[in-house]
Amino acid sequence: MARKDEYYNRAKQEGYRARSAYKLQQLDETANLLHRGASVVDLGAAPGGWLQVAAEEVGPEGTVVGVDLQRIKSLDAENVETIRGDMTDEDTKSKLLDLVGEDGADVVISDMAPNMTGEYSLDHARSVYLARQAFEVAMDVLDAGGDLVVKVFDGQDLQDLKDDIDPEFQYVREVRPQASRKQSSELYLVAKGRITAPVSVGDELELDITDVGNEGDGIARVDGFTLFVSGADEGETVRVRVTDVKPKFGFAERVDDS
Repeated sequence: MARKDEYYNRAKQEGYRARSAYKLQQLDETANLLHRGASVVDLGAAPGGWLQVAAEEVGPEGTVVGVDLQRIKSLDAENVETIRGDMTDEDTKSKLLDLVGEDGADVVISDMAPNMTGEYSLDHARSVYLARQAFEVAMDVLDAGGDLVVKVFDGQDLQDLKDDIDPEFQYVREVRPQASRKQSSELYLVAKGRITAPVSVGDELELDITDVGNEGDGIARVDGFTLFVSGADEGETVRVRVTDVKPKFGFAERVDDS
């Protein structure tokens, strides 16, 4: 049996609206994207296969919001909300932010693809454009440490897209789910751990050490962001260089002679 028939038939038998539901399941297995209680935004969500999977994985404690220009038929899931509109429109973004809440989303996912023309270079460029739009929306709604998944067709503009996404996250990788059709050039960029820190690796700052952590490192704060400073004691003012930045904290070393 051809692979496309296998997933199409499984979707029909298991009640999923699209065979693409298995792509999200496999992406989740690979990258640990969805968890109980999470807040998920699905861009380009029609017909709703990814909404179904996300709703199952986050459970009743979580929330899933789908956005699409097309109407999404209601799902039998109390933790799913849908918005009909252009995801780049300010009114649509406002509705999305209201539903997600001030804490932001844990995950933004997008399975959007352009209407195919058969001209590969054009289809690739359009897929990159849609992926960039999803990335821009994600920057408005993702919480620190959040994850992003966008579909794109492989091609010459892929590396530039990755290079633009990479600085905003701990890392970006390419994933090709088994459920993708064998002849397809589609892949997914999975960006893990959004970084919203007010500092970057290599920055030099003069900071007050206000506390000491469990490992003995000094603790300083920059606009509410925590930096652990090796070799610094509470009460000192030291000049430091940032050596590593995580979504919710970072590390620095002294560069003074104290």
